[in-house]
Amino acid sequence: MSKIILMMSVSLDGYIEGPNREIDWHMVDAELHRHFNHEIRKLGALLSGRVTYELMAGFWPTADEDPEAAPEVVEFAGIWRNIPKVVFSRTLERGERHTTIVREVVPEEIQALKERSIGDLGLGGADLAAEFMRQDLVDEFWLYIHPVLIGRGKPLFPETDTLTRLRFIEARLFGNGVVQLRYERADVADAANAEEG
Repeated sequence: MSKIILMMSVSLDGYIEGPNREIDWHMVDAELHRHFNHEIRKLGALLSGRVTYELMAGFWPTADEDPEAAPEVVEFAGIWRNIPKVVFSRTLERGERHTTIVREVVPEEIQALKERSIGDLGLGGADLAAEFMRQDLVDEFWLYIHPVLIGRGKPLFPETDTLTRLRFIEARLFGNGVVQLRYERADVADAANAEEG
């Protein structure tokens, strides 16, 4: 069955954006962009909220029309146009092609989506991620830690009274100093191991 993977860039002090929603501190160079392209191409769909979707839809559909666009940007534009997208929004009426709009996060519907997906599902956007975490729907966490302290902004993880144990999968250092940390939920890993045993 497919997994739901939270994929987020985050500052070293835990923020995904500055106080005015700025992300200009992201350090995405050609190497990291190629990595994102490689990983996202393998996904069965991208799951996002309206704000994240509209930001992406405002740039990527035509990003490869810029004659000065870098090869990895051109490549990702095609990936983004063609990958299935599921947008969780109560207000969005329609989206670009390959986009399905869903009004609520319903665990049974997410489970059905995981069962019919041909690949893992990439989850983005802090508010949507918080709702998925609240309902125990995130299977893996892929955090891209950028070597910068931004001081304040929107934290990746909201306050909660729930303890979630994670199991380390791997770490990867990129040439620009960004570190990818991959974890899976310990209870999900334990259940998978029990099924195999």
